[in-house]
Amino acid sequence: MASGRLIEFGGLPGTGKSTLAGWLAGETGAVWLRIDEIENAMRRHGLTADQTGVAAYGVAHDVAASHLRRGLTVIADAVSPVAEARQGWRDLAVSVDCAHVIIETVCPDRAEHRRRIESRGSDLPGWVYPSWDQVEQAAATYRTRADERLQLDTSRPLQDSHRAIQAYLAAAEAFS
Repeated sequence: MASGRLIEFGGLPGTGKSTLAGWLAGETGAVWLRIDEIENAMRRHGLTADQTGVAAYGVAHDVAASHLRRGLTVIADAVSPVAEARQGWRDLAVSVDCAHVIIETVCPDRAEHRRRIESRGSDLPGWVYPSWDQVEQAAATYRTRADERLQLDTSRPLQDSHRAIQAYLAAAEAFS
């Protein structure tokens, strides 16, 4: 059976990954895999925050592989802050021979980014999102991507991001 397509959303917390990934999943019927959701489930079953990071990515890769092999589109929603995390998604796409499209969200407006972090509620029962201080710490080690991707400035209107994603995915489809 034909392989599906992996759409990877990456970026710092509070930059709009989940908002956009959820919107796209709703528009397309794609499988939406959120690392936050996987980590939250792992923590509810006794693992600590220190134990869930790499394991959650591994779980996401395994679940995604099954869906991709069945020809489905999978949307991966993860910070993927370092090269190793990003390589995991690339390796997954190669292993199932599927197209891999990357969308990186950024919010260069520092005040807006902070406002989002400090005002957001959780849609995952029991999940606690990182504080602004934790996001700033994560930003210090986050490596901006250098691979082929759509980089979205999410401080712009949401509709601009929607249109950019649709155009990028259409172009990627035309070239695959």
